Amino acid sequence: MSTLYLLHKPYRMLSQFTDSQGRATLAEVIRAPGVYAAGRLDFDSEGLLLLSDDGSLIHRIAHPKHKQPKTYWVQLEGHITDEAIRALKAGITLKDGPTQPAKARRIAPPNIAERNPPIDPKRHPTTSWLELTITEGRNRQVRRMTAHVGFPTLRLIRAAIGPWQLGQLPPGEWRKETLHAPRPDNPKQPRSISKKGVSKSASPNTPAPKKARAAKAAPKQRSASTRGPKK
Repeated sequence: MSTLYLLHKPYRMLSQFTDSQGRATLAEVIRAPGVYAAGRLDFDSEGLLLLSDDGSLIHRIAHPKHKQPKTYWVQLEGHITDEAIRALKAGITLKDGPTQPAKARRIAPPNIAERNPPIDPKRHPTTSWLELTITEGRNRQVRRMTAHVGFPTLRLIRAAIGPWQLGQLPPGEWRKETLHAPRPDNPKQPRSISKKGVSKSASPNTPAPKKARAAKAAPKQRSASTRGPKK
């Protein structure tokens, strides 16, 4: 069994528990012994952050090779066009290379608490919302993607990581889930499960013991009682 914490990280908070510069950290909103964040969320981004005390679970969630899809609600400057959405879906080329095709669609403003401090309507009188799902995790990737197609990001909220959803969790609040999955002593060597003396981890190509091989290779001998009379 593993314990997973789903936290709504507030705006302008670090995805870590300590900071030498006096900025807000996770220690202000969650107190659970031995937990670490599975990945990160930028200081100026909000939304879902997963934490656990299970190192193998954190690795499975955060490592790029597992490609957990991440969904974001993005408030943009201006009304995003269909052309820009098509470009995001197809994949665009950033300075560090082309992005993978994304899922993108225009959405209504999500039912979520207003950011603190809020976006200034005088500076940004026209905005629109986009739902964007990517499988990569480059530095500030979503912001760079929307800027590339001409619509800078004003507010960025992570709504989902794989199957885990932010839902209606308020900023600074968290909920706990228990995952009923085995936690092997050594993640690289899962424990075998035996049934009726046979190990499930044994390979079908595992060589038989020497005595068994010798018995199998020896030719069968007829008993003396079955031999005919000596001629």
